[in-house]
Amino acid sequence: MEMLVVAEVVKSHGLRGEVCIDSHADSPFLFSEVPCLYLAKKGQKPRRFVVRSTRKHKGRMLIIFDGIDDRDQADSLRGMEVMIREGDLPRSSEEDVFMYELEGLSVELEDGAVVGTISDFIMAPGQETWVITSSEGKEILFPAVEEFVLSVDLESQKVVIDPPEGLIDLYLKKNDKK
Repeated sequence: MEMLVVAEVVKSHGLRGEVCIDSHADSPFLFSEVPCLYLAKKGQKPRRFVVRSTRKHKGRMLIIFDGIDDRDQADSLRGMEVMIREGDLPRSSEEDVFMYELEGLSVELEDGAVVGTISDFIMAPGQETWVITSSEGKEILFPAVEEFVLSVDLESQKVVIDPPEGLIDLYLKKNDKK
């Protein structure tokens, strides 16, 4: 099963084995909703850790793992990637799609015209933006809001959009001036 990197251990916190992590996840609740997390230095085999407790603290997450009971043990985890098994990701409905599943999907208009491929994401407060790379290598920033995204089909690897009039042309023409 595929492992997804969702955070990084930044430092220990306190004397009782808590670790402070920088989360890449949209929801801070992710860490309390999974049975365990996997930690490893880049390129090493992940080790399984059972989550005992989680809490938010100054914009970061603090986690206590079973078996990590003091500051020295917590310090030994510093710099490790925090991973989750793909199958452990909580979905609130069958229609939920995670960002990592969208990366690489073809983006088309309603008439079937290919716009490009989703290559990245920009997360701003209140709005997710997809970076779509056209076949010519030009970037289009697309506001991924419900009214513009008509369908997402993971099986056929395709997203159908209905962008505001002129949005796609604006980016393609803007990039031509460079």
